Amino acid sequence: MTLTLPPTMKAVVWTGPNKVEVKQIPTPQIVDPTDVIIRTTTSGICGSDLHIYRGHLPVPEGYPIGHEVVGEIVQVGSDVRKWKAGDRVIAPFSASCGDCFYCRKGETARCQKGAVDGGGQAEYSRLRFADAMLFAQPDNVPEASLVLLADILPTGYYCASSAKRMMVEAEGRFGDDLANPEKTKEGVCVVIGCGPVGLCAISSAIEMFETVFATDLAVHRLEGAKAHGAIALPAGELEKAVLEATNGRGADAVCEVVGHTSAFDKAFELIRPFGVISSAGVHTHEIKLSGWNLFEKNPRFQFGMCSSHYYFPAALEILKKNRDLFAKFIEHKIHIDKAEEYYKLFEQNKIGKTVISFDEKAT
Repeated sequence: MTLTLPPTMKAVVWTGPNKVEVKQIPTPQIVDPTDVIIRTTTSGICGSDLHIYRGHLPVPEGYPIGHEVVGEIVQVGSDVRKWKAGDRVIAPFSASCGDCFYCRKGETARCQKGAVDGGGQAEYSRLRFADAMLFAQPDNVPEASLVLLADILPTGYYCASSAKRMMVEAEGRFGDDLANPEKTKEGVCVVIGCGPVGLCAISSAIEMFETVFATDLAVHRLEGAKAHGAIALPAGELEKAVLEATNGRGADAVCEVVGHTSAFDKAFELIRPFGVISSAGVHTHEIKLSGWNLFEKNPRFQFGMCSSHYYFPAALEILKKNRDLFAKFIEHKIHIDKAEEYYKLFEQNKIGKTVISFDEKAT
C-alpha cells in the first residue's frame, strides 16, 4: 500500500553564509520510475555540509542540506524491483545509476547520471536509482552508527585504501600485491585531520599500515584519534616523530581529509620521495605546487570524492569489527529543531559527530 505523504515537511535549509534554518518545504515526490521516497529516521551532519554552511560551495538560498540518510521506504517507483514499502535502507551519499561507463568500473562518484543530492536532513527524502544504489540496514548495528555508512566511513576507507594501493604501485609491485594491498599491514601512514572522517580513515588505515600517526590543529580531537588506534600528536611534534619512525625518510603515505591548502602542504612536507598523498577533503580553494618540488620528490596523488557505493561493503566490515568503538563515535543525537544551534557548534569545532533524529522523543 502506498502511503499518502503530507504536502510539506520539516527540513534544514541554507539561508546564507553561516546560517541554516528549519523550515517547511514541499515533500518530495516520485519523479522517475527508479525513485523511492523514504521516511528519514536518522541523518548526519557532515563536515562536507560545513562547506555549504560557510558559503564556500555555491548553492541557492533555501537549498535543503544533508546527504547522510537512513530510513524506511514509504513509496516505490514503478520500475523498482529490489525494494518495497517498509524496507529499511541506507543511502550512499552520491546517487549512481549502476550502468554507465563509470559505474561499471566501480567509479560511482563520477556516475554520468548521478550527483550528490541534498535534502537528507529532512523528514522525507527522494532517492534515485534505488535498485542500483541502496543497501539494506544490517542487523545488530545501532541506527545512529549506520549513518556513518552513508558517507564518512566509506570515505575514510577509500582514503586509506587508495593511499595503500598507490604506495604498492609506487614501489613497482603488482600482481597479488596490487590485487589486495589492504590485506598486508606495512608502511607508515599519517592521517591529517581527526574529525569524523579522519577517525574513520584511522580505523581503516590501522588495518593496512604497520604504523599510523594522526594530527589535527584542534588538539582536543587527538584523544579520539588515539582511541581509534593512531599515534596522535600535535602538529609541532609530528614531523620529528615520523622521521624517527622512518630512519629520516618521511611517511610512506598521508591521508589528507581536511580539504584545506595548509593540510595539503603539510602532507607534501611529510611524505618521503616516492611517497603518496590520498586526499578526500573537499578542496574549494587553489592549491599551488612547485614543479621543482614535484620533480625532486616523485610523489603520487589522488584527490576527489569517494565512490561510496563501491566502498560500502569494506566500510561495513570496519564498522562491524569496531562496533563498540563506533557506537561511542556519535557524540550528539538531536531533534531536527535544534539543527541551527548544533551547526554553529560543529562549525566552531566544539562538538564531534552529530546526527539528527526524526523521533519526536529525541532531544
